[in-house]
Amino acid sequence: MNQTSAENKVVLSNLAETLIGSVIVKMNSDIRDLMSKGENIYNLTIGDFDPSIFPIPAELEEEIVYAYRKHLTNYPLGEGELDLRKAVAHFIQERQGISYKTDEILITSGGRPVIYTVFRAVVDKGDKVIYPVPSWNNNHYVHFTQGEHCPIETTAETNFMPTAEMIAPHIEGATLLCLNSPLNPTGTTFSEEQLKGICELVIRENEKRTEGKKLYIMYDQIYWLLTFGNITHVDPVSLYPQLKDYTIYVDGISKCFAATGVRVGWALGPALVINKMKAILSHIGAWAPMPEQKATAKFLGQKGTIDQYLKHFKAEVLERCTKIYDGFMKLKKEGFAVDAITPQAAIYLSIQLNLKGKKTASGQVLEKQSDVTAYILQEAKLAVVPFQVFGASDSSWYRLSVGNCKKEEINEMMAKLKAALEKLS
Repeated sequence: MNQTSAENKVVLSNLAETLIGSVIVKMNSDIRDLMSKGENIYNLTIGDFDPSIFPIPAELEEEIVYAYRKHLTNYPLGEGELDLRKAVAHFIQERQGISYKTDEILITSGGRPVIYTVFRAVVDKGDKVIYPVPSWNNNHYVHFTQGEHCPIETTAETNFMPTAEMIAPHIEGATLLCLNSPLNPTGTTFSEEQLKGICELVIRENEKRTEGKKLYIMYDQIYWLLTFGNITHVDPVSLYPQLKDYTIYVDGISKCFAATGVRVGWALGPALVINKMKAILSHIGAWAPMPEQKATAKFLGQKGTIDQYLKHFKAEVLERCTKIYDGFMKLKKEGFAVDAITPQAAIYLSIQLNLKGKKTASGQVLEKQSDVTAYILQEAKLAVVPFQVFGASDSSWYRLSVGNCKKEEINEMMAKLKAALEKLS
């Protein structure tokens, strides 16, 4: 670079210069580019849905179209339309058994603005934020607020869920504890015993704090209606009602109704925090669109329709997860260095590709996990997301998302994976 170029180098804000964009979005973009060039890739990277496989509920779609035809296209209320907040309150009370008033609910454009405004409302520069790894994007939101990162490394032994024992040494002085169940990226959940232990930690910590900031829980339950078998969703306020003053829920229709592009999310929390989040949101404008709000308000009251939709939706997701899980268990039994965790919830399967140190047919040694990822993509045409993307240090585990998975392709996909594994020595 010549002197003139160096002198004229554009320097932006520290945040802009240091923030890393979504690796998953970039991966998906790169894979789609390969697919556009004729590559046949099993793209199981992104936590989204192929609408041709998983469409939104027909009744929700009809309500959205109706709202547009009624020209309900002006600005919504800053806190969300009252009819939707009432519908959310009824929906949560009926299905989760916890009560929230309309001034304790904030409607947003999906779940991300909820998370962003929670961080902005609670976390100051230098404040300690505890979050497990792997987990979705908490590290980036801590960076946004210049908080102190306090990642808790989890393992397969606890299904990658944090425990009270892991959190306890770090809880003193923390401002925010980020929890997510069902967990993105693992598709695993808290047991009641696990979550009780963590909740009791928070209660004891807040009882000690007679002045200054309390410790808040951000509880992301965006996948909570997508649990399988005998898995039951648990949450802090249901277990300990006194935590209602210190818990902010992240929720919405994006995942449980395959409605990622509809952009209707909500926060549930103490009115004091919700009002501050509303003020922050008013400067961002990340409101859910008026027609989608009106449609969601009507849809959430259709209990029978929702139950029928979820029964079919969950069965389809579970079938895919189970079929892939069984395929991995078969490969493991045959002696290949792979593993998987039994499907519990969400649209994700945790899989292990423990292939570092293996040698390819061409003689290349897979020295790093990134080499393993590239090899599986090249040889098996299987695209999955390594846990490192979610903050894990050096993991051989991956997130596999079934939202774009065609059932009829699973056997072929597993056969190609086996062929790729057989080439390694």
